[in-house]
Amino acid sequence: MTNQISSKVEFSKKIVMVGFGSVGQGVLPLLAKHFDVKNQLIIINPSSEEKELADQYHVPYHLHALTPQNYKEILRSFLNPGDFLLNLSVNVSSHDLILLSQEIGCFYLDTCIEPWEGGYVDLSKPASQRTNYALREQALSLRLQVKPNGPTALIAHGANPGLVSSFAKQAMINIAKDTGCFESVPKTRDEWASLAASLSIKAIHIAEYDWQVSNIRKKAGEFVNTWSIDGFHSEGCQPAELGWGSHEKNWPALARLHTHGCKAAIYLDQPGLKTEVKSWTPLAGQYKAFLITHNEAISIADYLTLYDDHQTLVYRPTVHYSYRPCDDAILSLHELSGRDLVLQDEKRLLRDDIVEGIDELGVLLMGHKKGAYWFGSQLSIHETRQLVPYNSSTALQITSSVLAGVIWVIENPNRGIIEPEDVDFERILEITTPYLGTVCGHYTNWTPLSDQKELYPKAKDTSDPWQFINFMITDAA
Repeated sequence: MTNQISSKVEFSKKIVMVGFGSVGQGVLPLLAKHFDVKNQLIIINPSSEEKELADQYHVPYHLHALTPQNYKEILRSFLNPGDFLLNLSVNVSSHDLILLSQEIGCFYLDTCIEPWEGGYVDLSKPASQRTNYALREQALSLRLQVKPNGPTALIAHGANPGLVSSFAKQAMINIAKDTGCFESVPKTRDEWASLAASLSIKAIHIAEYDWQVSNIRKKAGEFVNTWSIDGFHSEGCQPAELGWGSHEKNWPALARLHTHGCKAAIYLDQPGLKTEVKSWTPLAGQYKAFLITHNEAISIADYLTLYDDHQTLVYRPTVHYSYRPCDDAILSLHELSGRDLVLQDEKRLLRDDIVEGIDELGVLLMGHKKGAYWFGSQLSIHETRQLVPYNSSTALQITSSVLAGVIWVIENPNRGIIEPEDVDFERILEITTPYLGTVCGHYTNWTPLSDQKELYPKAKDTSDPWQFINFMITDAA
């Protein structure tokens, strides 16, 4: 396939899409550009409210709510070897769908690793088992049960997690070239980790600022957002999580270790929507963000870890999501906190009523010779509407990455269970860039200690600006 938006993909089998919320609706017109959706695509969704859009594209629409009791029977009635299971649902176990797709012999992609309904807030489980770390370990453990060269299953490949892992690789290449350290593009996991270590990258933020504004303001008792409300609520209620860097000297008071798995990440004993940090984007400058748990905080940190011959940790950056949602979503979060995290009765997804704004999504790599470097997408709602219908700027950053992941999986059919760090970042960026508005990089001399006022002094570490304690705004440190 070339870099032309209208080019078609050679794939003769079915694509079975599970879930048709904001991401599913947004990805449908993208799939229509590259596939024969009338004859190839099938949608399975528990609600009939979205069926009208599927009808516009002449796509078969089946009303089913997948549960632990029925998912095998339902999905086996639609899927055959060589088909593609595109999981864009919430409250459906990624683990179980990945395993089923491997058993059937079909391809698989999701945008995050989901548990069955209630899994995020199951109080019978300790906080450590409600983390994305635990969900990721569970999903990756399936590699021991299936063939390593089985049908490709790409897990957690939306915008973030997903696209941002390709951003991070491109950002490292750019920094290496700009500091005279570039030799060649790394090919292996160890080579990428060695490059990050040689550049002295200490911290990586997935730094996102959503500027989009609706002409209808949020009402009391309403949760408003520019992408999946149920998805955002679920991850905001999970414990805050971050990849924990080898340079860190200050242990947060609320931090907890995991006792199993890769041990590349820690979690805080408080929800992400109540954990605030400083970050930076080119248009916003310094801003206040929520440290919302995301799979990429763990997978990028794990991927960029180096050990010596005795399996002693040598290098790892601190990695986390620093998310500033749109104004009405922030108001929704404040109201949600006052409701003890019980989701509001009314939900409204912002899309057609957005009148202005962009989503500024990128990675901020810090600690290298040039200080800090942000690389990513600045996509306006006006550009979005010229490119693809049924998307907000936030949604298009997600859906274009879903499209890229689907295409890459079809082009690489026998890779088994893999993560975004395992794919060809140049191919992903080739497919997504036409949909991402302005894709750019910016250096800055900003640090979390820049212009810090002493009106109410707090704990900090002036010996190293890139210590996690210096990013913290709320008192988790």
